[in-house]
Amino acid sequence: MAETIQDGIILYRSGRYTDALTVFLSLPAPDIHTEGEDAASFELAYYIGLSYARLERYDEAVLYLEQVVTGGSIPDRVNQCRFVLAVIYGITGRSRLADFELQQLLEADYKKAEVYAALAYVEWNNKKTSKTVEHYEKALEINPNNSTALNGLGYVLACIGKDLTRALTLCKRALDMRPDSPACLDSLGWVYYKMGLLGEAQTYIKRAKDRAQGNPEIEEHYNSIFNTTAANA
Repeated sequence: MAETIQDGIILYRSGRYTDALTVFLSLPAPDIHTEGEDAASFELAYYIGLSYARLERYDEAVLYLEQVVTGGSIPDRVNQCRFVLAVIYGITGRSRLADFELQQLLEADYKKAEVYAALAYVEWNNKKTSKTVEHYEKALEINPNNSTALNGLGYVLACIGKDLTRALTLCKRALDMRPDSPACLDSLGWVYYKMGLLGEAQTYIKRAKDRAQGNPEIEEHYNSIFNTTAANA
């Protein structure tokens, strides 16, 4: 029995991204540049792009997601693709492209808290601290329970050594919402480190490292915390 796009979607939603991609790629290739092409081709391109993104094969993901953005007729799908593209561009250092996609989403009034949090991430990578804080604050103004903004702002405040008590509160709230998140565990560990509470810092950075083996930022924080502990022994 031939597999269908719905079979792939079921696999995708269950987290089996490689299997989902195999199904999607076995279907007739989407030709969304053909005039009058039906919505099924855009849906297939959309899920192929998302699957590549989940597998961190970003160049392939961009090819499909950009096609949906430029030719799609369903605004929600287009906006979802723009957001994923912005994240990919941010991760891969293409900050101008990330900023463009995020500005388009703001104009479309799409998930503004998430968009401002993503803009903050882009500005942090560009070493624009004040803009980073501004965007995170705006995200929390829109949605005080946005875990990404809570964690991001807490981490940034710790890095710049400003209002560490608030940073601790923000990161604790974020971790309460996402207790298994390596990013949240890392941020809380880093706040404790900046406060000079090395025992607590060790506890959380160990948990972060266990959940994200090989993450360079977490490894750097881990080494800083344990080197300081050793030096104070």
